[in-house]
Amino acid sequence: MVTFIGTREMQNHLSKVRLEDAITRLASMIKDDYLRWQAFDKCARVASHSDVGVIELMPISDGRQYSFKYVNGHPKNTQAGLLTVTAFGVLADVDTGYPRLLSELTITTALRTAATSALAASYLARPSSRTMALIGNGAQSEFQAVAFHAMLGIEELRVFDVDPAATDKLIHNLRLYPKLRIVRANSVADAVKGADIITTITADKANATILTPEMIEPGMHLNAVGGDCPGKTELHAEILRNARVVVEYEPQSRVEGEVQQMPADFPVTELWKILEGSEQGRMNEKQVTVFDSVGFALEDFSAMRYLEKYVMQKNSPLLDLIPEMMNPKDLFGMGMANASALNPARGNTEIAVPINA
Repeated sequence: MVTFIGTREMQNHLSKVRLEDAITRLASMIKDDYLRWQAFDKCARVASHSDVGVIELMPISDGRQYSFKYVNGHPKNTQAGLLTVTAFGVLADVDTGYPRLLSELTITTALRTAATSALAASYLARPSSRTMALIGNGAQSEFQAVAFHAMLGIEELRVFDVDPAATDKLIHNLRLYPKLRIVRANSVADAVKGADIITTITADKANATILTPEMIEPGMHLNAVGGDCPGKTELHAEILRNARVVVEYEPQSRVEGEVQQMPADFPVTELWKILEGSEQGRMNEKQVTVFDSVGFALEDFSAMRYLEKYVMQKNSPLLDLIPEMMNPKDLFGMGMANASALNPARGNTEIAVPINA
């Protein structure tokens, strides 16, 4: 039997713990795994692209445990009342190859993305940062807002989306955080002016220029989340040229991230080096920093560990996914156990017909 954690189990978990505590705890587990970077067998995710979206598999292993995530990204889904991003994942034992946990990762992906964003910003943004512009107010925006409020002390959130209803939704949901002042902006330029941190988390699959060079002020930190597949970016290339750019896994980011716009020798720094201290994060108060986040399988590995440790219960649902057998060499016998009842023998009533008849 394989333990199952579905959306109901996640909803139940989040009804018992504060969202900001869940994100902070998950960020700590993500950091712990990034500090074990060399222990992981890593690869860029495997993507299947179409004109309307992408379906991806994201595998990783530390030699003891293996995980993968199935995830899609279909920006036009919302027009049909569907989510842009959905996901599920598996955590398995390497020794046997047996999966031990199958889980929803749609809600959990939003948690881990926000946790990773805030973790990176804690090393890249100025410590005095208290104002953040949030461009794109869709399904993952509240999680980003709560993460930065809880982990970096953001006090003012300036929000903008081309869809006013999305901003209405965001403001309504964040009423649960009265200490977070929310300012509704009239444009991207209005939102980012004077902000310490800018988070872009838009959904359109396009080479967009959500932020242009004239909007960027000395000392800003840019948390670029929305550009996460080939042909999908949010930042003008000139912004990258004048900033310190940090990525999760360079081989993947070169193809999917903001840096897909840049030449192959454009310098980037992987996040794990900053977390372990072998590379410095922010160099000075005036430096512009960019976290070019596309989402990496290690973060989902951490998320699956979080689910197993904090969400899985003794009474969690079990799935009959893997056969339980008396004789592991007799899969045929197990599969045909009820064949006699469904197809009773016909005895001597059957007639053998010669092949060449």
